Amino acid sequence: MSEAKLNAAKSAIDLIPDSGPIGLGSGSTVAIFAKELGRRILEDGISVSVVPSSYQAYQLAVQYKIPLTNLDINPELLLTVDGADEVDKFLNLTKGGGGALFQEKVVASASKKLIIIVDDSKVVDKLATRFDIPIEVLPFALGVVLRKIQAMGISPTVREAKMKMGPVVTDNGNFLLDLKFNNPIDDPPQIAIDLKMIPGVVETGLFIDMTDEVHVGTKNGCSILKR
Repeated sequence: MSEAKLNAAKSAIDLIPDSGPIGLGSGSTVAIFAKELGRRILEDGISVSVVPSSYQAYQLAVQYKIPLTNLDINPELLLTVDGADEVDKFLNLTKGGGGALFQEKVVASASKKLIIIVDDSKVVDKLATRFDIPIEVLPFALGVVLRKIQAMGISPTVREAKMKMGPVVTDNGNFLLDLKFNNPIDDPPQIAIDLKMIPGVVETGLFIDMTDEVHVGTKNGCSILKR
């Protein structure tokens, strides 16, 4: 287990309320957080329930005996704890490396606060520095979306499954494209709008102006970036 990820997860645990609904994100750092949350529920008797943003998050909740809820029962969440692939200096995010970006964004949008936990390798000056930008696409529209994105000067790749022939299929039955930019993104808000306006693009992995705090773990501790 990475000490940096553990320190980020433990830092976010301090923000968990004694009761109420929260969102649970996805990723390796969130998996550590979920274990700590399960421990707090067991040992400290806090009464929180989680809306999982992916099947992985659902499995983590079951594994660590964290009570489950959903957005029909709790359409407003006190906070969400999630991870990210990249974080820029304005706290914009690249997410979706694990394929759950659409549901993660829905859960984040339902939350009063979005808390991101990452290790220090995820902090960049500009998005698309180390990771491609994922988007979720309706299978019916794949050809159209590919053509329009290529016309924007962006190189799209259909994400292929491992140990299975064909594309990765999301929890929502859609495909994922990973977008390679020629240079890191100077204007993430505009790019997010341009991509979302393409018919057939369900959601993008650009999380713009949504994050309240980023807990950045290092091997020696954790620093907190705030909007």
